[in-house]
Amino acid sequence: MRDMLCLACAPDGHLLAPVQAEAGLGVRVFSRPVDLSKNRLLSALPPDEIERLLPNFQQISFALGDVVYEFSGHLDYVYFPTTAIVSLLYTMENGATAEMGLTGNDGVVGIALFMGGGTMPNRAVVQSAGDAIRMKAKVLQNEFALGGEFQRMLLRYTQALITQISQTAVCNRLHSVEQQLCRWLLLSHDRVDTAELIMTQELIADMLGVRREGVTVAAGHLQDVGAISYVRGRIQILDRQKLEETACECYRVVKDEFDRLLG
Repeated sequence: MRDMLCLACAPDGHLLAPVQAEAGLGVRVFSRPVDLSKNRLLSALPPDEIERLLPNFQQISFALGDVVYEFSGHLDYVYFPTTAIVSLLYTMENGATAEMGLTGNDGVVGIALFMGGGTMPNRAVVQSAGDAIRMKAKVLQNEFALGGEFQRMLLRYTQALITQISQTAVCNRLHSVEQQLCRWLLLSHDRVDTAELIMTQELIADMLGVRREGVTVAAGHLQDVGAISYVRGRIQILDRQKLEETACECYRVVKDEFDRLLG
């Protein structure tokens, strides 16, 4: 027998999606309603598309370090982060890793599902614990094939993500560790609703593809000038303007393109 679904409205009038609890899926699935307004792509959809898609959304929760998908793995779901941040990582044969891009409440994880690839040439790992909304792969593919605003938003996001990936490659090649760290902190801060990021220096080093000692020196300098506070894996952003002044132009290029395409 199919589980019963119920609809609700948020205080601001946004529709809330019904979800069903499931077991054994490797993620925590909630039975509480989902607020689609917490993801920029979903919140931009017109009411008729939201109404059609509403029964297909599920609220889930990710823990720090959860693997969303592995290299060349089959994707059963696509994920729209709301409070979680997911890193797209490439792992070399010797085990070294580097972040290609990151996705938060601005986008979607699993673009191969609608771009025709089916699998991804990288892995996706949760860098900041939090919630996301998921949709079954087949549902997304069918909806994408209809065209409409949902397809347009997904394609625009993909273009913005390509810009981020390209700019990350340039930044990692040409700019200092401190500038890379500022870019990374700003991009992460843009995708959460808090000034605090829970992240160890070792994990940051893996994301940036640099030595941990370099991150220690860069974070120490940013702390000395009052831009951040770093205590036991918790980074508090104290002065965002100082981070922007220290960061290279790569951050602004990425942000401007996201705002142009999705703002």
